[in-house]
Amino acid sequence: MSFLTVGTVAFDAIETPFGKTDRIIGGSATYISVTASNFYKDQQIVSVVGDDFPKEVIADFQARGIDVEGLQIKEGEKSFFWSGKYHHNMNDRDTLVTDLNVLADFDPILPDSYKDAKYVMLGNIDPNLQIKVLDQLNGKPELVMLDTMNFWMDIAMEPLKEVLKRIDVLTINDAEARQLTGEYSLVKAARKVVTEMGPRYLIIKKGEHGALLFNNENQVFFAPALPLEDVFDPTGAGDTFAGGLLGYLARTGDTSFENMKRGIIYGSAMASYCVEKFGPNRLLELTREDIETRLKEFISLSQFDITLS
Repeated sequence: MSFLTVGTVAFDAIETPFGKTDRIIGGSATYISVTASNFYKDQQIVSVVGDDFPKEVIADFQARGIDVEGLQIKEGEKSFFWSGKYHHNMNDRDTLVTDLNVLADFDPILPDSYKDAKYVMLGNIDPNLQIKVLDQLNGKPELVMLDTMNFWMDIAMEPLKEVLKRIDVLTINDAEARQLTGEYSLVKAARKVVTEMGPRYLIIKKGEHGALLFNNENQVFFAPALPLEDVFDPTGAGDTFAGGLLGYLARTGDTSFENMKRGIIYGSAMASYCVEKFGPNRLLELTREDIETRLKEFISLSQFDITLS
């Protein structure tokens, strides 16, 4: 009953209006797996790093219940590195450096023990690699979630459409939803995704403005984002959201629309912690009490009584 994450494990260097970092740990698979491990311990990770990646970080993965047999370590090579600078609105950023290094020829190979994964999170990588991962699985998992971005829509739209036919949940932002479908209305865009493209759920991430959930039965749910005094670093918030959501679904074993709504609140709560420090540092120090406190804040934010007259 494992939870498989495929994505990047990397180094980042980040600058925001609140400060800057040198090389710190990053990557989509890092954020997803670390977050999901708070809810579901049978984690598996497929990624690639160079021999410059800290062994103590890999040991911490294992301590969190993350199996690293699928984490390839390329001797004599360097790990993927990304550097970015955020604008004052914290929504826009400029990429300063992208060194693919080991990611340039990444070939995701699933160990035999991974091939019966029940929950699969396909992080933001080349759709051709996402397809290759699905081809190695023994049958259809209980739930497959996919994250992608406008970059792949620009250069690999056809492979992306192929992988969409094989997944259950797609997570993208509003601009990507419009680009993918050609529809400006998010409602029309969502309807096209969940009725014509393959996924039965679409989650449109709107950053500080929350998230929208649509399904193929014309049900819609909106989850607010928690107002925060300080946002130090939004890097990885979307991956953290996905890890919290799918980690909760895996723990409960319930992929219904009603439980998906609860999962979005869990994902939003985890993402709200992610942005409080640079990189995954805040996530690495969270306790169960921290998570419960933040969930109660979300309940208080969005719950109300009303009498219709």
